[in-house]
Order: sequence, then structure tokens, then C-alpha cells
Amino acid sequence: MAAFLLPLSTGTAVAATGGTGPHPAEYVTTFRLPGHTIYRPADLPADERLPIVAWGNGGCLADGTMFENILTEFASHGFLVIANGRPGGFGRTDSEMLTEAIDWAINENDRWFSPYRGRLDTDSIAVMGQSCGGIEVYEVADDPRITTTVLWNSGLLSDRDNHLLTRLHAPIAYFTGGPDDIAYANALDDWSRLPSGLPAFMGHLDVGHYGTFGEPNGGEYGRVGTEWLKWQLKGDQNARQQFVGPDCGLCSTEWDVQQRNLG
Repeated sequence: MAAFLLPLSTGTAVAATGGTGPHPAEYVTTFRLPGHTIYRPADLPADERLPIVAWGNGGCLADGTMFENILTEFASHGFLVIANGRPGGFGRTDSEMLTEAIDWAINENDRWFSPYRGRLDTDSIAVMGQSCGGIEVYEVADDPRITTTVLWNSGLLSDRDNHLLTRLHAPIAYFTGGPDDIAYANALDDWSRLPSGLPAFMGHLDVGHYGTFGEPNGGEYGRVGTEWLKWQLKGDQNARQQFVGPDCGLCSTEWDVQQRNLG
């Protein structure tokens, strides 16, 4: 199995513009969740609850703004996104930080005087990660609270870890950068070993291991990732059409698509 390269430095990324969704987004920090960066609508909507997305960075690096563009894009469409690492942080992360993010969000939804009290959809939770962050996602994916699991440019590095695949229970999506992505073969191998009956989607876009994360709003990755979250966490049937069936929205585009057990 191939080893993963570290993502591009944040200095190469285009500054986030607040996203294309109906809720201009920002990122904040809180002493109640040290070591994380929280992406959210700048004005929390009063008429909808925000599903929760926990994010693991490429390289397992503790920089919560490494993927600022795409995470701001997700938040602008009405999601609370919690990235491992503080803004501009350094050091390493681990999978426990994803669980900490979920625990914090659920507690904040119930805590008196929390700005998030009653505003989060704690029954709709995604875990996402890029490259090494995807391995972190695998390590927590057996959490029964998780609604969907998403890996970007990622897959298991060793057959010794294949047992992690048997613990998957929620619909899973893989998005890779095509054959030039160093994680491409790893993702394909994992796909072949998924539990029977698990709903799964795989999309390959020929953009390499670093994807379109550095483009404004996360580029095509940002668009497609938002659609997956809308379907899985908000039940959006228009978004569902992007992924399901032989005539799916992505099926006739530059994406190379595979589907399993998608209803």
C-alpha cells in the first residue's frame, strides 16, 4: 500500500469568501473545545437545525484552517463543521478529536446559555477526513451516532487494518483524485472489502491527491461534498439525484462513478 503525501500548505489556498450557500459562514474557536476550529453560519438560523460534521485534516495535521475553503462552503449551506486543530495550528491530531467534536456539539445543543442550544440536529452527524484524516475517520466510524462516513483521497494503508471496514454501519462515500491520486488504489481496495449491504458511493475526479480544496469554496469537491451532506443529513431528494441510479447527476460528468446499495 502507498504512503500518503502531506497536503499543500495553507499558503497556497485561496481565501475563503463565506461560501455560496444561503448562510454566509465564518470560523470561530471556543475554550470549551480547545484544539478545534468551528465553521458555522455567521448568523445561526432560527428556522432550521444544523447537522454536525466532524473533519480530520490531511497529514493528521492540527491546523484547523488547512481546509478553510471547503469547510466554509459546507457551513454556508447550513451545517456546523468542526475541524481538528486550531486556526493555523501545528502538531498532530488523532481520531479521538473527532469524537470530542461530536460530544461537544451534542452537549452544546443541550447546555443552558449555549449559542447552539436547540439549534443543532444531533441525530444527523457526518465524519469526514482527507488522506490521513480519512484513517482517523475509519477509527471512529463504528460510533452509532454517525449518520454518514466520507473519505477524501484516502484509504487504508495496510491490510492489517482491514478489520476497521467490518465496523462500518453508516452510508459511506469515497471521493478520490483519480489514478494519479496516491490514495486511489487504497480506496479501491477498501471498496472491494466493504460489508455486504452497506450503502456506498465512490467518485473519481482526475485532480490528483490534493483535489480542488485550494479553489474558491473548495471547487468541485466543495460542490459535490455539499450535495452528499444535503442528502445524507437533510434528506434533500434533489441532492440524492446526484448520486443514485444509472442516470445520476454525476454519472454523465467528468466524474467516474461507482454505486452500491443506494436506495
